[in-house]
Amino acid sequence: MPVCPLLRKTSAGPFETVTEALGTRSGRQEPSLSFEFFPPRNQEEAADQLWRSFDALMEVSPDFISVTYGAGGSNRETSLAVVERMARDVMTIGHLTCVGGSRASTAETISRFEDAGVHSILALRGDAPQDNPDALKTGELKSALELVHLVRQTSNLEVGVAAFPEVHPESPHMEHDSMVLEMKQSAGATYAMTQLFFTVDAYTDLVSSAKIAGATMPIIPGLMPVGNAAKVLRMAEMSGAAIPVELLKELENAGSDAEARVIGMEYSIKLARDLVDAGAPGLHIFSMNLSKAALEVARGAGLCR
Repeated sequence: MPVCPLLRKTSAGPFETVTEALGTRSGRQEPSLSFEFFPPRNQEEAADQLWRSFDALMEVSPDFISVTYGAGGSNRETSLAVVERMARDVMTIGHLTCVGGSRASTAETISRFEDAGVHSILALRGDAPQDNPDALKTGELKSALELVHLVRQTSNLEVGVAAFPEVHPESPHMEHDSMVLEMKQSAGATYAMTQLFFTVDAYTDLVSSAKIAGATMPIIPGLMPVGNAAKVLRMAEMSGAAIPVELLKELENAGSDAEARVIGMEYSIKLARDLVDAGAPGLHIFSMNLSKAALEVARGAGLCR
């Protein structure tokens, strides 16, 4: 099994921040490699799957990984436990949502991330939890920008933010999104990660618009392997990501799930390669706590030398 050539400085990996990882990779004219995981639900089987996948993906020495965080902090304790365990082996980004939260409780969570060995937080507004649909109106913190300010005020953590290649669902247009990115950068964010998307143009248009607005921080594309076509199509519909017509037709005309998987993975690997060729600083692969498709994309894109 090929392994990416990294010189490990400690048992927790060679990098302490995303900025350091991207800077080192850029100096070598190499893209970074990273993966996203989510905390398992309260099922032993789901937890076993997560850790098997984590171990498999660590074999290709990612530069960093990230762990998601539930709406309204609904899985905070599980997320913190996963982050703490992963941070022993690799630089780990803790996702943090703020919707519905108070400044004090969110600052306490930030402190707990630091105690867990986190050096970088992805600051997100998040969605209102199902049991508190009015959280956007009632919470003290109402935007990711406010969260960026709070992280910078209360910690020494690096801060990343989300970016939306096909425009945030509540935004009027890309220019508005780009202006917000610039505001987050000015508040202290040093990198951005995108939501899922399926065309190179969606990414390059975002980067160009951001630069015009003054947001020059690295924007790392988030890539969802189309290993399970039905599941990915559902997620795309939920997120508002547009599926290219030709890809959709090919998937719909596939004679079996196995054939659909081949079509989807070939498309995913080509997209990954094209993003690197277009100048993306790296790829952040959404693993869905499964290693097979994520590894196929990483290797297919040449990120494991």
